[in-house]
Amino acid sequence: MPDESLRGSLLIAAPQLLDPNFRRTVVLIADQNDEGAMGVILNRPSGMTIADAAPDLEDYIGAEAPIFAGGPVQPTAGVILAEVTEAEDPIVEDIVLVPGLGELSDLEGMTGRTRVFAGYAGWGPGQLDGELEREDWIVEPALPSDVFSETPDSLWGAVLERKGGQYALLARMPDDPSVN
Repeated sequence: MPDESLRGSLLIAAPQLLDPNFRRTVVLIADQNDEGAMGVILNRPSGMTIADAAPDLEDYIGAEAPIFAGGPVQPTAGVILAEVTEAEDPIVEDIVLVPGLGELSDLEGMTGRTRVFAGYAGWGPGQLDGELEREDWIVEPALPSDVFSETPDSLWGAVLERKGGQYALLARMPDDPSVN
């Protein structure tokens, strides 16, 4: 495990990361410990809505809210991030991981923005460290506006632009450099 936890950080896929599960993704690390790390991809809308796939959540989140593809691990499992007043142990500012529908109903009246993900990204012990050593990922602190971005398709470039320097140049790199 690295000297400090990446919890609350963004992993921005480096251009050389060609794995289709993670190409040009922005992943929020929600937890990291000796057993590995867990996060969700913030910039992959699935095309489904709450009404399509999780009608039990309609009263809490709204029928037309999008569901995001959170990662390749357990793609049928739901993961919820919520902005909560007086959050205990937040990931970023007031944003917490809500384990399930029961816990979401317990937070009724205390939640602001929410986002639902189908699946998550997971790493076993030492796996993420190896990917970071290979420079597969660029690390940047997460902001609440990243988690609840209204323009998820442009999040990869926006976060690289914010990081500045050589990363801002990467942000403007075409998806397929051969068409440049």
